[in-house]
Amino acid sequence: MTPERPSGERLRIATRGSSLARWQAEHVAERLRRAHPGLEVDLVVVETLGDRSTQRAIWELGGQGVFVKEVQAAVVDGRADLAVHSAKDLPSSPSLATPGLTLAAVPERGDPRDALVGCSLSAIPVGGTVATGANRRRAQLVDLRPDLTFAGLRGNIETRVGRAREFSAVVVAAVALERLGRQSEAAEVLEPAVMVPQVGQGALAVECREDDPATVALVAVLDHRPSRRAVEAERGYLATLGGGCELPAGAFATEAPDGGLHLRAVLATLDGRMVLRDELQVPPGTDPTGVGRSLGRRLLDAGGGRSLLAEAVDAISD
Repeated sequence: MTPERPSGERLRIATRGSSLARWQAEHVAERLRRAHPGLEVDLVVVETLGDRSTQRAIWELGGQGVFVKEVQAAVVDGRADLAVHSAKDLPSSPSLATPGLTLAAVPERGDPRDALVGCSLSAIPVGGTVATGANRRRAQLVDLRPDLTFAGLRGNIETRVGRAREFSAVVVAAVALERLGRQSEAAEVLEPAVMVPQVGQGALAVECREDDPATVALVAVLDHRPSRRAVEAERGYLATLGGGCELPAGAFATEAPDGGLHLRAVLATLDGRMVLRDELQVPPGTDPTGVGRSLGRRLLDAGGGRSLLAEAVDAISD
């Protein structure tokens, strides 16, 4: 029997305050209202470290988790009943997981690809400047176009798109443009075979307290099996690299109609001088997290990734 919340109680969703984060939380709220007629849902807006420190690179702030910790805390301490995150912001390593929370649902995924605003890749002039705050994007672009120069750029999607005229191009998540009705501003959308996306890009992650089975049951209706399996495979890959990995890394998985999985992954040096790519196809019934870990180990051991990690540690130590 499905647990029920007390009659008249509101469901509270913790979210960041950006327009994109609010859109995502309201999207989840509306789907919950449709699935559970009469359910009242409110948003609880939380400011995160990543929101406050827009002038510093993400890796300088501690990497994964800078956009979710305060949102998760609102659920843990009871100010909210669930949290809605961009799945790419959720730490992949089990050692970095927040105790007491469970990933209750991964709704159907949006567009996972990266997009260029301002100019397509082939049309960027020789030596042109591309703005991005993501090492993953920068390293892969260096591999594709060694002539390019780069500028750091952080802020919400409106800020980054608004500054596109200052550079040859700006790189953003295609799904962000789509969700804010600005998809027409993409000069080019890069296929995963060209630019491997960030782990979980385009997907949402809904977390609840483990000791709140009523909310977990309500949220379960949003879970989309193919999207969840794909995200689990990608997160398994990133977790294998280690919680402290600061190297550019990305992964993208898709589930076939028969339940098989295809996973594509990348690992690179910060300067893009070495980019390792690999992919794996597995049959139906294979554990998705295990698929990600298998490809991670293959890149680390056979592909030379372990030497890249060692170099990265040495560089940080110096």
